Amino acid sequence: MTRDVEDNGVNKYSFDQDVYKSARNFNDTMLIVGENKDFPPLLPDREPYCVSFCGIDDPYHPYNYPFYKKALYVTTVGFSTFSLSMGSAMFASAASELKQIFHIGTSVAALPTALFILGFAAGPVIYGPMSELVGRKPVLALSTLGYVCFEFGTAAAKDLQTIMICRFFAGFIGSAPVVIPAAVMVDIFDSKTRGIGVACFGSILFGGVMIAPIFGGFIVKNQALGWRWVSYMSGIIGCLSLFLSVFAFQETFHPVLLAKKAQYIRKNTGNWGIYAPSENISLELKEIVVNNILRPLKLLFTEPIVFLISLYNSFIYGILYSFLTVIPLIFTGRYGWSGGVGELPYLSMLLGVLSGTAINVTFEIRNNKMSERLGSKLDPESRLPPVMIGSVTFVIGIFWLGWTGDYPKHVHWIVPTIGAFFIGNGLMLIFLPTMNYLIDCYVTEAATALAGLTFIRSSFGAAFPLFTQQMFHNLTIKWAATLVGCLGVLMIPVPFVFSKYGAYIRGKSKFATG
Repeated sequence: MTRDVEDNGVNKYSFDQDVYKSARNFNDTMLIVGENKDFPPLLPDREPYCVSFCGIDDPYHPYNYPFYKKALYVTTVGFSTFSLSMGSAMFASAASELKQIFHIGTSVAALPTALFILGFAAGPVIYGPMSELVGRKPVLALSTLGYVCFEFGTAAAKDLQTIMICRFFAGFIGSAPVVIPAAVMVDIFDSKTRGIGVACFGSILFGGVMIAPIFGGFIVKNQALGWRWVSYMSGIIGCLSLFLSVFAFQETFHPVLLAKKAQYIRKNTGNWGIYAPSENISLELKEIVVNNILRPLKLLFTEPIVFLISLYNSFIYGILYSFLTVIPLIFTGRYGWSGGVGELPYLSMLLGVLSGTAINVTFEIRNNKMSERLGSKLDPESRLPPVMIGSVTFVIGIFWLGWTGDYPKHVHWIVPTIGAFFIGNGLMLIFLPTMNYLIDCYVTEAATALAGLTFIRSSFGAAFPLFTQQMFHNLTIKWAATLVGCLGVLMIPVPFVFSKYGAYIRGKSKFATG
């Protein structure tokens, strides 16, 4: 292969037949334009051919979508999260029937729920980068379709191993709603209004987990339905989510919208030089492994902020799924309530979540006003006051529920139910602000930090249900709650320490901002 440069400055490659035949690999032959053809001249500067949005008021930009469209999209992705979170938790109600039918122990009966949550850890590794390559809509729709198929597969399963396999893949393939809704919030809301939308999204995520046991309890109790209808119901709700994802939701990811714009201009003008930056991006397996597995693990174990915030966030997430068995253990096992009714105290926990959402929104509005008044962005530590409140209310709720729920003959049922309210309040006040704190601390590495958090959080959520019921049986409710509460007490200093020393720690970090 030889390279000739003509006097006119146009690059030209000439190949003789022998060199062509001796080409060592496919890439060498790909350099040939055609038989006896000169290599074409270089294209002019491509920048004028690159499409973009037409200023901040461009109606094509998702920030400028009308309110009804934003509301529809938020409802659609919110319902997809609600459907998935219900599916993750509802099957826990079928554990008692599975034990009788398949003659298995408590830990094995909890595995379908644990495997589903474990799928949450693996799925986002793929769906995050994929949604940035092909867009939010196709990833969300295909993921929901896979979730529906495996939920119906679980319902029709004839043996235990099929149930386990289908539950894992329902969580793994269906896990796009774990990452896509938050990404859609980023797409359609600017930084001033995004926090409120994300706070509401968090209440939907927890709301599905807390409503699911009530549905599941009444379904399993109904002899005409049984445990299979727990999965059938999850699949039916998933079908509605799929319908909305396909027909009510349109693409929101900015680079993909620009790629569609470039394609439209090329088609209608015949100018094939028009392009969008994202059209030159490709997805490689090595890049996925490095950016979504290796780098998150490195950040998780080398950055104190990432490690402790992820640990705290994961701890309360594990407690959330642990209480899928604790609430029925107290109100069905100790107070003697029937299936379905014994899960109604989850409504108190849900009210706590909603109150936590209201507090988060209040702080978000306050921070926005302070930022506007100061004319600059607030420090990441401004995210921590709700966590300080939640760290205390969460522990209060754990001790309250455990120590009052263990004495049904002496304590009215409303008392431990109020304790569940404080748990829900603490969950919400800790969960979202800690995630926002990570994002603010690691602006350029936010996706990496959140990937590490998601991995360890899903691991905790999968592991805790496997031993919770045995722990509360063997230690009794009050002492098991004391153990959990003491672990919560150990976590209380985390937001206070970072509130005081967070700026110093960030200053010593290679990855953190400022």
